Amino acid sequence: MNFDPRLHQQVASHPHPLLFATISGAHLYGFPSADSDFDLRGVHLLPLTEVVGLNPGQETIEKSGFYDGLEIDLVTHDAHKFFGLMLKKNGYVLEQLLSPLVVHTTPEHEELKALATDCITKHHAHHYLGFAATQWKLFQKESPPHVKPLLYVYRVLLTGIHLMRTGQVEANLVHLNEVAKLDFIPDLIARKVGGPEKGRLDQADLEFHERQYQQLTAELEQAYDRSNLPETARGTAAMNDLLVRIRMKTRA
Repeated sequence: MNFDPRLHQQVASHPHPLLFATISGAHLYGFPSADSDFDLRGVHLLPLTEVVGLNPGQETIEKSGFYDGLEIDLVTHDAHKFFGLMLKKNGYVLEQLLSPLVVHTTPEHEELKALATDCITKHHAHHYLGFAATQWKLFQKESPPHVKPLLYVYRVLLTGIHLMRTGQVEANLVHLNEVAKLDFIPDLIARKVGGPEKGRLDQADLEFHERQYQQLTAELEQAYDRSNLPETARGTAAMNDLLVRIRMKTRA
């Protein structure tokens, strides 16, 4: 997949080797506006001297701004931290790892993707329920309300429902709605993509969307109760082995 060369430049200028770098945010979720920034997410590899010594390296590196006119938000975690987050029922990192929008990859990235299934548990539902509740509160605060947080509400609830039912991570709202078939989603996406002047809703829409929010929340809770996903992650040993092998490669 071809991406803007400025994205590749940011990956190439990272102070540490990267296991992978993918695009997250609105581009991954299926509703980027013309002015949406690019959310680059990935895993960096600290040298062994910055892992075992008294002066540890940066576990998280963040960098944001305009680069040759392109707004980029780059966040990477060291492999140890990222692997730990994968085992803590964190939906974000699974979405970043499995994003189909891959700017940079390695063989170890492919290994890690293969291990993602063994990190998924039914308790990932709590991640999506919590994030949806936060975005719903943000949506309610604005007058007139913004479309963006509402799209996030629907995106995370549908992602959670899909995950509980299938064990598969799908973060694209357009793809999710091919199953959910909520007829109002295309209009909301069109409003968001159309820019700030179209990105608000009438107050009259609030009651309708509150009913939808409550219904999908209940649907996710029910999917959690009925899910056949495991209670705990099963990939710890394999991920530990991968991390040790990665560290040995970066010991110089």
